[in-house]
Amino acid sequence: MILSMEMDFIADILRYNYLSNAVIACVLSGITCGIIGTYIVARRMVFLCGGITHASFGGLGIAFYAGLNPILGATVFAVLSALGIEWSNSRSKIRPDSAIGMVWGIGMAIGALFISLRPGYTSGDMANFLFGSIITVTQSDIIALAILSVVLILGAILWHRPIMFAAFDRNFAEASGVPVKITNYIMAVITAMTIVLSIRTMGIVLLISLLTMPVVTANILFKDYRKIAPTAIVIGTIAGIAGIALSYHAEVPSGPAIIFILTLAFLTIKLLSLWVKHTKQRERTTA
Repeated sequence: MILSMEMDFIADILRYNYLSNAVIACVLSGITCGIIGTYIVARRMVFLCGGITHASFGGLGIAFYAGLNPILGATVFAVLSALGIEWSNSRSKIRPDSAIGMVWGIGMAIGALFISLRPGYTSGDMANFLFGSIITVTQSDIIALAILSVVLILGAILWHRPIMFAAFDRNFAEASGVPVKITNYIMAVITAMTIVLSIRTMGIVLLISLLTMPVVTANILFKDYRKIAPTAIVIGTIAGIAGIALSYHAEVPSGPAIIFILTLAFLTIKLLSLWVKHTKQRERTTA
């Protein structure tokens, strides 16, 4: 029965454009979030991503109220929030956690205010952006994600070492001639773009999990970040496609479905690693 359902799902991908768009978007989101997620975890800036993600809701609300493309509004807010937080962090004007908390709350408040002011507003209007929806992915979203994926892949190949230097040891990177401030600002903008372009698939509420869970799962298997990033991409992509299939058959939002698959993958790999570790310890004890 499961095999039959999967064959039907594959056939529907070829038949319906919205479903094929969603699957392609999941693959591209897996690539972008895998690369950026590795940098985020390395820099211990997961909370920063949460702030940027929720701040983008302000842009969504304003654009929704004005009748514009919500993703465009989210992009403006996300980029400005990322640059503002990075600036306050580098200048030490405001503690990073305080700046993130302020941006997080202000963005959500602005979004909620402008959405409620739109005539004819109903509570379900923003559900697709909050929790993700496979039917909202457009061709322009795919093109934007594809361009970002190419940029990130080339960046990871050409500038992996200076970026990781800046992430792990700022002082050593500066002493080695790495332009740390410029690198951090560029990565902040790219992180914001990755977040915004993945909103339709995952939703604002759950997007941070796609940025972190594949990396954390890959980190169970490997400690070298050159191996963690490709592994995170594979895990995120497979979980994304499986989540889309689950979302399609169960008629649930794509975001929660993908998170369910990622959680299952994390628990499975973690338990297997513990079992392998326990088995090796027992063999050493009996040897």
